[in-house]
Order: sequence, then C-alpha cells, then structure tokens
Amino acid sequence: MSTNVESLKVSASNMEESRARLCEEFASVAGTDSAVAQCFLAENDWEMERALNSFFEADLESVFEEKDPQEERSQSPETKKRKIDPKTPKQCIDLTEDSPSSSKPSVEDDPKLSLISWNVDGLDTDNLAERARGLCSFLVLYTPDVVFLQELIPPYVQYLKKRAVSYLIVEGGEESYFTGMMLKRSRVKLLEKIIVPYPTTQMLRNLLVVQVTFKEHKLCLMTSHLESCKGHAAERMKQLRLVMQRVTDAPDDVTVLFGGDTNLRDTEVVKVGLPPHVCDVWERLGKQEHCRYTWDTKTNTNKTVPYVSRCRFDRIYLRPASKEGVPCLLPDHMALIGLEKLDCGRFTSDHWGIYCSFVAGS
Repeated sequence: MSTNVESLKVSASNMEESRARLCEEFASVAGTDSAVAQCFLAENDWEMERALNSFFEADLESVFEEKDPQEERSQSPETKKRKIDPKTPKQCIDLTEDSPSSSKPSVEDDPKLSLISWNVDGLDTDNLAERARGLCSFLVLYTPDVVFLQELIPPYVQYLKKRAVSYLIVEGGEESYFTGMMLKRSRVKLLEKIIVPYPTTQMLRNLLVVQVTFKEHKLCLMTSHLESCKGHAAERMKQLRLVMQRVTDAPDDVTVLFGGDTNLRDTEVVKVGLPPHVCDVWERLGKQEHCRYTWDTKTNTNKTVPYVSRCRFDRIYLRPASKEGVPCLLPDHMALIGLEKLDCGRFTSDHWGIYCSFVAGS
C-alpha cells in the first residue's frame, strides 16, 4: 500500500511540474501572467495549442482607438467622447507616404534593396495604437522596400492597411497571431505567396514564403517566428532545418532572404549548421556590437521582468543568387531601430527592429 501511495505522490509531483512548465510557456508566448495561463490551459485540458487559440480569439479590435466614420456614428455619445473625431482629415492620411515638401531625394531609382525586420509585439495591447503609429514613422524615415513583421494580430494588420497604403501587406495567417510582410508597391512586385506549416509546432508558428521581383533581381523572401522559450530548442532547431532546406532548394538565379524573430541561440545554429553560401548578415558585416542584442531587457522596459536578458533573437540570413550572369545582392549595412521611447513612454516594441540594406554584387 505504501508503495502505491508513494507512486501516486511521484505522479502528482510530475504532473504539477509539467503543468507549471506549460503555464510558464503559455505566459511567455501570450505575454500574460501565470494565473491567466493556468485558467486558459485548465479550460482546454492542458493542451497548449487549444489554449492559445482560445486566448487569441478574444475581441482585440478595441485596442486601436481610431474607428471608421460609419462605426463612429453607431456609437453612443459617451463612447465618442473617448474616440478621435471621425471628421478629422487624419483618417485618410497615408502615414508611410513621403511628404511632398520633404528634402529627401527620391528613392525610386535607388539600386539598393532595403529591409526592416521587426517583432512588433502585437500581443501587448498597451499603447498599441501609438506603437503602431511608431512603426509607420520608421517606414517614413527609412522607406524600406521590404518589411518582415512578427507577432501581428488582426487589428494591427487592419490598421496598417488603412495607414500604410503605399505598401502591399502579405499575411502569414488570419487568426490569433502571425507573421506578415510589407512590400513597397512602387519598387517590389509580388509573384507568389506560400505558407509552409511547421508540423509539430505548439505555438501556432509557420514559414511565410513570398516570391517577388525587385528591379532586375528575382527574390525569395521568407519570414518566421520560430518556437519560443529555452525549453523548446529541439522544435526550434527542427524549424530552422526546414527553413534552410527551403533556402537551399531555391533556384540558383534567385536571391533568398530569410529573417524574423528566430529565438535562436548561437549554440543551436552551430548544431543545425548553415548550408553553403548562406550567411548570417550580422556576422558578414563584422559582428558590430551595437547591432548584437535585439532583445535587451536591460535597456528596453516594455516588459517587466525580474532578470536581465540580452539576446540576438532577431536575425537575417542571405543566400545570394549564384547562377552565372545573374545579378545578386550582398549585405551593405545594418542598424537597430526603435531605440527611442514614444510619447506614451514606451518603445514601439519589446524587440528592437533590424534595418538592413543590400547592394548589387558579383
């Protein structure tokens, strides 16, 4: 009898540890606390994917203060007082359009390809409208040709579609949270979009693959948000292998760019290994220290955590076109962006964004 009792105690202890770990992982992915995590997991039989889906099904439209005029007219006077006047001209402004009075030279003939990759932390709904406007201000400042985005939510995408009309937005999902790309309409032409699932993900992750042309270049653009948390290294490396296989399989007349919030640790990349001709852009440009840490809780205060973590989670990988006579692109410049607080006292995201440019090479 005592043996059975001890076995039950061990079993209960293991279950408690397992559920505590699930709560920690859920809280990390969803940006919430362990109490909320426990509630959603318990209601969904402790199945991570079901619990996350349930969490993200909540109506998040209210996190953006601005509404369409028709929506405004249907609201009560008390609600309207808390909203922006629907008659304001700001409703129709493209926040990513260059100002007619700008002294900045035209970028239409610039032979360089420019790219921003950013986990915008759409799961954090505090000050989200102002933070989304912050993203748009960086689009004006850098006029990137391509933007890789992670942790988008549907309201954030709808906001960008209204306020960044100079870009075509390609979505890697429709529900919960997902990745996306923004393509400068005047510079980049979309040919094809594919969403590649990660078969064993527990966090709703996938790979967004987009085929485009940029001037005389054929490009294969890929973005992803690889599995989060230290305990999911095996799944993350499995996802990286899938990504790199797609990179390797691309035709040799195509330049491939993959970037996003990879959550990778250097040791994991070493274990997986990079295919021939694929480079880590940060490493290729000399491992500049000021671009090293894209997740930096020492400086970025958007997340309240009881520890200091400085990691290079966000990365860009390049495989240039190798076919003889075909133009390719090579790394030119890299910088971190979003380092300044907005008027609300918070940063655009809990991640710094990466800005890169690429030049034609041989």
